[in-house]
Parts: sequence; structure tokens; C-alpha cells
Amino acid sequence: MVLEMKNIRKQFDGLEVLKDISFHVDSGEVVSIIGPSGSGKSTLLRCATFLETIDGGEILYMGEHAAHTDASGKAVYVHPKQLHRFRSYCGLVFQQFNLFPHYNVLKNLTDAPIHVQHRSREEAEETAMELLRKMGIADKANAYPYQLSGGQQQRVAIARALAMRPEILYFDEPTSALDPELTGEVLKVIRQLAEEKMTMVVVTHEMPFARAVSNRVIFMDGGVIVEQGHPEAVFGDPEQERTRQFLSNYQR
Repeated sequence: MVLEMKNIRKQFDGLEVLKDISFHVDSGEVVSIIGPSGSGKSTLLRCATFLETIDGGEILYMGEHAAHTDASGKAVYVHPKQLHRFRSYCGLVFQQFNLFPHYNVLKNLTDAPIHVQHRSREEAEETAMELLRKMGIADKANAYPYQLSGGQQQRVAIARALAMRPEILYFDEPTSALDPELTGEVLKVIRQLAEEKMTMVVVTHEMPFARAVSNRVIFMDGGVIVEQGHPEAVFGDPEQERTRQFLSNYQR
């Protein structure tokens, strides 16, 4: 098991955004998280990747605790040095690409492997070019983000996350800033990664994609998991009325 989150709670200014969330992700599995805006999906991803701290619950990677709740009910994280190791297990692709505008594409991909993972420049560049070829944008290695389309920028962002060799890759609505044509480019890349058994958690509003690619789908609303299961069960015959209501807004 790559990730396990147990009884996760998170609030902002007294508002409980995550209420007792528990789920896991096995190696090679693709888990899609769907649900309306404000349901807590992105916050859950930010907690899983340590961009936000939890208020209670447990986070385990590869069977080891990164955070747990102590006797007083407070969430306690491991020592920062150990947390750095847990962070290295995660790759995260954002909605808005978040590329460094003053770096060209190649430097966007090699900067962290060289300075954070202390890999040689030669190895980092070789890996970067291999990933860019895989994304179909090797010819853009020397271009700057402003010279790329949205779809190309998002593919660079995916390659940058993969360059760090994460155990699990998280996507936070990776196509929400793209038009339909560019959306197809990015979904094709994620589909290819799924075929290669990359472990992934995808927050998405692309229902046909979630149905086709996922091993498991989680439907969230109001900070809780309303329903989860095999895509055909969740999309084809949901158990919960709230799930049916949500999915009725999408073409089956």
C-alpha cells in the first residue's frame, strides 16, 4: 500500500472542511476523486502532499507514519528531516501548471533533481529529455513557459513531477484551465501513465475519463466520502442518492 489516510480532519477558521476521511491507494492503482466544488477534494490532496497540516487522523506512506494523532487529540508530524523523505514520495500537478516562468522547459525539469535530490546534471538532463520525448514535446526543451500552449505547459508540469521519481502522482483538476482540445492532450498522457501502472490520485471533473481510467472512484461532498467503489458501480449504479443526483448533471 502506497498511501493510507485514516480519520482525517481539517478545518479552516472553525469551518470543518474534511470530516473523518479514510481511504487508501495501492501500488499501481489509479483513484479518481470526484464531487462538487467546495467538497474538500483539493484540501484532501494538499493534506496528502503535506502542503496543509491535518488537525487529526493518520497519514501513512509505504506503511510508515508521517502523521498521527496523540493522546490529546492533536495531529503530530514526524521530524522535518523524516518529513522530507515522505515528501519525496509525492508528485503533484496543479491546475495552473505552476512552472517557473524565468526557467526554460529543461531547467524547469532539472532544477529540483539537481538541487534537491543531488543528482548529476548529466543524469537529470537525460531523464528530463526522456520524459519530454514521452510527452511529445522534446522540441520545446529550450522554450520558456510563455511560448507554450496550456496543454504543452501542463505536459511539462507532469514531466517535472515525474522527474522527481515519485511513488505516487497527484493531479488537482489538471484540465480545468484548458479548452476541450488541449484537455484531450493531457488526459491522453495520464491514460498512458495509468497503462504503465503509475500510482495516481486524480481530482477531476472529467467523468468519462474517471470512468475509463480509474481502478476506484471516490465521490466526496461536504467534507465526507459519500461513496466509493469500482467506476462501473459508482457511475453505472450508485448506491447513494447524493451520488445519483451529482452524476445526473453529467452525460453517462
